[in-house]
Amino acid sequence: MTQLDSPERDATTGRRRSRRSRNDAPPVTRKTDYRNLRNPFPMMSLFSEDRIEAIHEASLTLLETLGIKVLLPEARALYRAAGAKVDDSAEMVFIGREIITAALATAPKSFPVMAAVRDRDIVMELGNLIFQPGAGAPHATDLERGRRPGSERDFRELIRLTQHFDVLHMVPPLVEPQDVPMHLRHYATLDAQLSLTDKVPFVFARGTPQVRESFEMLRDFRGLTDAEFHANSHCYTIINTNSPRQIDIPMAQGLIDFAKAGQVSIVTPFTLMGAMAPITVAGAMTLSHAEAMAAIALTQLANPGAPVCYGTFTSNVDMRSGAPAFGTPEHFKASIVAGQLARKLGLPWRCASGSAANINDAQAANETQFGVWGCLLAGATVVIHSAGWLEGGLTVSYEKLITDVEVLQMVAEICANTSADDADIAMDALAEVQPGGHFFGCAHTMERYQTEFYEPLIGDLSNFGTWTERGALDANTRATAMWQRILAEDTGPAIDGAAHERLLADIAARTAAGGAPPES
Repeated sequence: MTQLDSPERDATTGRRRSRRSRNDAPPVTRKTDYRNLRNPFPMMSLFSEDRIEAIHEASLTLLETLGIKVLLPEARALYRAAGAKVDDSAEMVFIGREIITAALATAPKSFPVMAAVRDRDIVMELGNLIFQPGAGAPHATDLERGRRPGSERDFRELIRLTQHFDVLHMVPPLVEPQDVPMHLRHYATLDAQLSLTDKVPFVFARGTPQVRESFEMLRDFRGLTDAEFHANSHCYTIINTNSPRQIDIPMAQGLIDFAKAGQVSIVTPFTLMGAMAPITVAGAMTLSHAEAMAAIALTQLANPGAPVCYGTFTSNVDMRSGAPAFGTPEHFKASIVAGQLARKLGLPWRCASGSAANINDAQAANETQFGVWGCLLAGATVVIHSAGWLEGGLTVSYEKLITDVEVLQMVAEICANTSADDADIAMDALAEVQPGGHFFGCAHTMERYQTEFYEPLIGDLSNFGTWTERGALDANTRATAMWQRILAEDTGPAIDGAAHERLLADIAARTAAGGAPPES
């Protein structure tokens, strides 16, 4: 038997670099493509088609008869101009189903989103698979520095970790940099995204002044004219409705501002069963579907054909404490129903994983992976909170981001084609190896051993004795060493230094002028 050295993975690209075996064979690179994924799984259904139709009809009836509260006068004016009944004194809008039908007809079923470089561009459409790490957390945590309020340093470090892994395709607002004042925070987060990553960036919808400034800085950094910026999508935002049945001022303004600029709104009602939504899966999804359609309609009223993504984040609460729960059977079921409703509309859509665990332990891994599988089998286009998310969204963990990426890379491997041609069927190997023998040293194995298998990113496949001799390091400890090594060694993408200097000068001038406070 020939003793072989184990391969080494290039975690930046998802590829493996094989160290030379003892017979000095030249290293072979295992080719992978984690940047362009298509969902290979058959779509699950929880409810029959007639029940999905019943939920859709109930959602339309809800919007038409019970209405939705819209706090922004400009938004109510757009609904009114389209024929909706509007009660300005109560800030209520009653949206006829013909308005929803017309909006769904103009909302694009597929659209590109441009990154800083073309091979980072993504296409939002059913069937594509796009992962994001955890987002929106007020805290960060790692084993070296502990749990702490999110800072600009944390934001920048987590951006760098997101950039490092090809299986993470978009940059979300990972943690809130609370050491940066709110009227300046959009400068810090946009600078980090433009200078540390070449992936699709996120822009907060916190009022027109901040959104307008962010668009201008992104436009200028990429060297685009105003017309070129508006002709394609270059960034996105996440719009959360205030369930039940309310769209607040910054969210409504964000829908309008992003639509008018041709940038992407990912509409995501956050409906927890038993809290801000009915306790049943069907009831919660009826509310979520109605709110999503109302918000999608607003984008199309502001700019027909504007890129918009259907979304949901529906799970349950712990009825003993009222705390949000994630990665539960109910969360999984709600994701499946959301997929059925999204396919009915034909729109690209966003779903979410997540975990309520307080540390990166078995509970955290189980909940996140169960949530991810719900998204996969529901056919989600974008899966957010797929890596790093803890405490129901209160914390992003450095170690958990690494250990969760392991699962995402394995999913990406499943997305790749697996060959079954004559050489793969391996009749030559079957003829070479006699009964009772082994395939370690046969020609078929020797030709393929360096590239055939996925090599774990953080998993340790050594036996107990070897693992003990190497220090008996658990997955969290190995993950700590990995994120520290990435931050120490990975230089990030090449950027235009002159463009970055202009961006910093622009930020300094805007800061001196007083910045832009959020609006609500």
